[in-house]
Parts: sequence; structure tokens; C-alpha cells
Amino acid sequence: MACDDAVVPVSVVFISDTHVPRRARDLPHALWVAIESADVVVHAGDWVDVALLDELGQRSRRLVAVYGNNDHAALRERLPEVARVELEGLRFAVVHETGGAQGRERRCAERFPDVDVLVFGHSHIPWDTVADSGLRLLNPGSPTDRRRQPNGTYLTATVDEGRLTDLVLHALPVRAGGRR
Repeated sequence: MACDDAVVPVSVVFISDTHVPRRARDLPHALWVAIESADVVVHAGDWVDVALLDELGQRSRRLVAVYGNNDHAALRERLPEVARVELEGLRFAVVHETGGAQGRERRCAERFPDVDVLVFGHSHIPWDTVADSGLRLLNPGSPTDRRRQPNGTYLTATVDEGRLTDLVLHALPVRAGGRR
């Protein structure tokens, strides 16, 4: 017997700092596969070009996104600095920059007291910590510009009954040119 009010888990892909087409011509194939199968895609800014925003909007079931410090003109006109969404009872905020690593949890907990999970970017360095307030901070890194990281990265997770579960940091293969 089926229950009409059964909760269905929500699959989420978290990305940031894509920098297309400056750091890569396109997103890696494995990431596009994850995007197309996810219920929600969260992008924490630094798109660089509006063409990727349009394509991601077409290929995503639902897109939650903000602009970053490298995004200008049309991107800033179409995207907010901070986005908020509630998924299955879990409250998310998305922002590109959070400042330096030292004191980040305290600063973000003060700035986002009504949020359960804060997704951010800018550093290209994956991050997963919890502030004393219980705020979880996630940075998916960058799938196209790994900087000092061994691989480009993105995150996937499931939101189920108000909890973030199955969080996985995905490492992408490095291209011959070394950018990914």
C-alpha cells in the first residue's frame, strides 16, 4: 500500500568556480552526468560566462545559483549574491565568498543564523566543517581549476527528512594539460 505523503529523498550536486570558458572549454563529462541525474544543482559562483548558466539551467531539473567575484554584467543581473532554498526541511544558503579560513565558522554562523547548510566557493579548496552553532559549511572546490589541489572536485549528497546524507567529494581526473 502506497502512502501519499511519503518523503522522497532529494539528490543534490554542489559545484563552484567553474570558470568556463577561461579555465576549461566545458565541464567534465562525469559532472554533466551527475548534473543531469540530480534533482537540484547548487552553483556557488564564478561562472565567468553566461553561456554556462544558460546550459546548466537547461540541463538541470532545478538550479540554485549565485554570482561570484569573477562574474559581471549579465550574470550579476540574473543571479543574486546570496541564494536561499529549503529542501525537505533543510535550510540552505549559497554565497560565493566567506573570507579567510581562520574564523570562517564563527563569521558564517553569525551571518547566517537561520540556515542549516552554507554552500560557498571562491577558494577552489574543498571544505566540510560544522560551526559551534551547528551550521554546516560546504565548499565543493572547482571542477575545472584545481589550483593547489590534486584534482578538480565537486560534491554530491542526498537530502532526506531534513538531513544531509551520503555526502561525497568527487575527484575528477587531471587532463594532460593539468588544469582539471
